[in-house]
Amino acid sequence: MMTTIPKNRELPSKEAAVFKSILKFYEHKQYKKGLKGADQILKKAPDHGETLAMKGLFCHCLDRKEEGHEYIKKGIRQDIRSHICWHVYGLVHRAEKNYEEASKCYAQALRCEPENIQILRDFSQLQIQMRNYEAFNESRHKLLSVRPEAKMHWFGLAVSYHLLKKYDEAEKILLAYVDGATEEATPYAAYEKSELLMYHNMIIEESGNFSRALAHLDTIRPNVLDKKNWAESKARLLLKSQQYALAEVEYAKLLSNNADSEPYLQGLLASKQLDGPLDDTKRERILRALKDVATKNPRSHAANMMALRYAQGQEFETILNVFLTKSFQKGIPSLFKNLREIMADPVKAKVIEDTVLSYSAELDKSSTLDGESDVEPPTTKLWVLYFLAYLYDFKKDYQQALTIIDQAIEHSPTVVELLMLKAKIYKHCGDVESAMNTINEGRLLDLQDRYINSKCSKYMLANDQMKMAEDTVALFTKSNNPDPVQDLTDMQCLWYAAAAGKSFARQRLYGQALKKFHLIESHFSNFYDDQFDFHGYALRKVTLRAYVDLIRAHDTLRGHKYFVKTAKAAVQLYIDLFDKPPSLNPEGVDTSNMTEQEIKKALKKQKKAEAKTQLAATQTPQDPKKKVDDDPLGKKYLENADFLGEASKFLKHLHHCVPNDIEGWLLACEVNLRKEKLLLVLKAIHQAEAIDPAEPKVHLYKLRFCLAVEQYRQQENKNSTVLQVLEDAKKQFTAGRSLQTLNQAFGKDFPGAKYQIVFAQAKLLLNEPVEKAVAVLKSLPSEILLEEAIEAHKLLKNWKQKEAAEQVGEKYRLAFPLASYFK
Repeated sequence: MMTTIPKNRELPSKEAAVFKSILKFYEHKQYKKGLKGADQILKKAPDHGETLAMKGLFCHCLDRKEEGHEYIKKGIRQDIRSHICWHVYGLVHRAEKNYEEASKCYAQALRCEPENIQILRDFSQLQIQMRNYEAFNESRHKLLSVRPEAKMHWFGLAVSYHLLKKYDEAEKILLAYVDGATEEATPYAAYEKSELLMYHNMIIEESGNFSRALAHLDTIRPNVLDKKNWAESKARLLLKSQQYALAEVEYAKLLSNNADSEPYLQGLLASKQLDGPLDDTKRERILRALKDVATKNPRSHAANMMALRYAQGQEFETILNVFLTKSFQKGIPSLFKNLREIMADPVKAKVIEDTVLSYSAELDKSSTLDGESDVEPPTTKLWVLYFLAYLYDFKKDYQQALTIIDQAIEHSPTVVELLMLKAKIYKHCGDVESAMNTINEGRLLDLQDRYINSKCSKYMLANDQMKMAEDTVALFTKSNNPDPVQDLTDMQCLWYAAAAGKSFARQRLYGQALKKFHLIESHFSNFYDDQFDFHGYALRKVTLRAYVDLIRAHDTLRGHKYFVKTAKAAVQLYIDLFDKPPSLNPEGVDTSNMTEQEIKKALKKQKKAEAKTQLAATQTPQDPKKKVDDDPLGKKYLENADFLGEASKFLKHLHHCVPNDIEGWLLACEVNLRKEKLLLVLKAIHQAEAIDPAEPKVHLYKLRFCLAVEQYRQQENKNSTVLQVLEDAKKQFTAGRSLQTLNQAFGKDFPGAKYQIVFAQAKLLLNEPVEKAVAVLKSLPSEILLEEAIEAHKLLKNWKQKEAAEQVGEKYRLAFPLASYFK
């Protein structure tokens, strides 16, 4: 039975043909031709809803977004029952990342045309993008019922059940497809079959039925092309099913192909039942097993490194001696980084230090490492000095580290790595200017090295030398682009945006700082949206295992270190802006707490930056596809902004992707105390304490929480249930003691510098005389971390204790003679 076309949707035959052609133009991204065709139809049928909607879609694709929305809305008004109009509106919302609205539009389109394949496919992709697995499963059911002959609909439904952890249903779908499928004579048929079988095995394994997964793996072996993954799966399943002897055989086979794989080594030890708590017997068996692997595979770096982790006493010294000797003779710059994990053990760290010092002394004496072996080439001495400089930098003995690295540079002045390490030592000393100058010397030794060029630019940003950083990084950006920063933005360069944002924040250019922080957030948002390209592709190409891994990886995408660091910096900046809103001049510079001379200097610097931006804009050929930056100073992030609301958005990502990062929860305490959301403060305190009970700031937030509860009790519109929860938490924190008594006990029990700094802050919080808090900070020893010394000095300045700040500053100027902060 044919569907009757409503009269308001009918078009004459010529215009109907044109309408079909404009649909093709959209599919082939020929938007200008499509717009021309839509105008042609609208001359004859100006109220044709579907054509109006398509014209709006073409306008939107041509970056005429507001005009596009108007035409689409007009089209919907003219033909509200058209699935094309609603589908087009959904596509526009999806392009604007307004997924909730897009979902509503797709749902409405399906009410008008329930079995439209294209709408169902787009809707299902949107649902999996939003991680709405139940709705995704429902859409996949509909797609399969409408077109059961398409294999990708079977795979899509299986994946939907897999993600819902309904493993039996996922298996049934795959088996039903296999039973009804015919052999395809295509070049990729064998590969697709192999992938499908391995995906089936993945589902069985994740269901927890390891014995059946193992039996299934043996059955499918002749048809699997990915032999390496098959072998890994078999070893893993044998281990999970506690068939240890067979698992040991399989892991030994895997190690014969790749002896540097740590997961293989861990699997071998687990198959020998050597995982779990250690005792002397187990340690001896582990070392014997690792020695056996190293004997069969002499070049296995992973086996030697793992042996160093487990060895103790004389055995550790023996293994270390062999390992270090080979490494120094080869000249491995990353040697210290490889051993950094082992240096966490103070006993082993001392052995490593003594061993390398003995090498250095023996090389000076006899040019050998042990006084008996062959004479070493001069490079061996170089890498021994390099390692020692790294070691003393790690121990925070910066003077000794600088002395040794200078010896290495005198030995071989043209080795770039030496100057890079010296710059790092200066950075750790707090002398960012010397660090920048030193690494720039290294950069000039090898102008073709992109890595050191980027590193040098990063050090320049750390020293707030924006112009120098731009000129340096421009050496490796596109030569035809006069704006290197824009080129880095187009390439989604994270490190530059992060370093530039922090530099802008230090220079009080808060709008530009926030702009850089939000730029990184937009990069990660784009990374996440890139999944859209694979929702259909993976099902067509039967890369189902990789697809499921992709979905899971993107769920914690913002756990990447650059996003985490940037989010924390952004949250802290938003907190500072909330506490003290900037008094901006028209150029977007915060002039609060600036002298007249500093204001003039900042304004001059800002005007130079603006002039440069305008010059670049006039010299750059105008690309109509590129969006013009109408807010180079980032004023929109400062004017009428909800600072705490924006901070909460960053915190939401941190809590989801890195829930074990204590700094994220401490920042949540700060934000929610200001928002007066005490239940969220309580949650953040509990989370932070669970991660690290010894974190001193937890004590401070408990005190602030208790004071906030007192204020909440006095409110007229308080919630009695909430108050009861808060009161119970306060009683638990104080254990019946006053806050002053609690703080005194804290100060007595924890003498460390970071605890005493919190102790002093708490005194001021509890309205004790400022002299008492100052006395605590003045009593801090000289032998503390540079970060702790700077924090103590900043607190005294913030408390307007000028004399005490000068005394403390002088003390730490002597303790940290290279630190720029105290100069």
